[in-house]
Amino acid sequence: LLLEDEAEQPQFSDVPQSKQGLVLLEAAMLQPLPMDQLFSAPAAPYLLPILGETPSGEHPDPKKCSPREYLEFYIFPMVLPGLAALLQEAEKEKCFEGKRTKFIPSDFLTEWLYNNNPKRKDESFTELFSIPFVKDWLKDHPRPPIPLSLVLSEEEASLLIQSFWRGYRVRCDSEIQELRQWQKKLREERHITEVVKKFWTKQEAK
Repeated sequence: LLLEDEAEQPQFSDVPQSKQGLVLLEAAMLQPLPMDQLFSAPAAPYLLPILGETPSGEHPDPKKCSPREYLEFYIFPMVLPGLAALLQEAEKEKCFEGKRTKFIPSDFLTEWLYNNNPKRKDESFTELFSIPFVKDWLKDHPRPPIPLSLVLSEEEASLLIQSFWRGYRVRCDSEIQELRQWQKKLREERHITEVVKKFWTKQEAK
């Protein structure tokens, strides 16, 4: 736009040479935009390919084709359906409803791509941690356990909280406190802990 209208742009004799470019840019930005170009019809949307489906025509040589051809013929037909399945699974896991979740997108996509590989179409489903290269990676890079707060469902977590609260209320009762003190004294006097330990040592020896 600046090159086409350069001859029509006014000359700023009183503006330093170092700032004339900025003045021309501001003048161009203040000009009204052509409405016919702004509201022109959008380009046709790119349709997600079905798994295994590639564009019509002969497959180009993957070692000699352009990056775009390589993506359209060899990458998109596999990766895009996998991403669509990933979004569906993320919705099932309620990833869009909270900040923390046990769902790991990279794990799901790795498992999905491995099992939907056309070279493995006649083989049985393989879980993520049974995939050979995943097992080799985890040997050298073991994962920390997933926090219990992410593993439990809301129903399971509510049951644990309610159970703990009921137990706490019972232990606060004066009679229960007296019973616990008597049991503690009995264990100390009769060395119950040592007796139990010796008992299990004999059982393991058998």
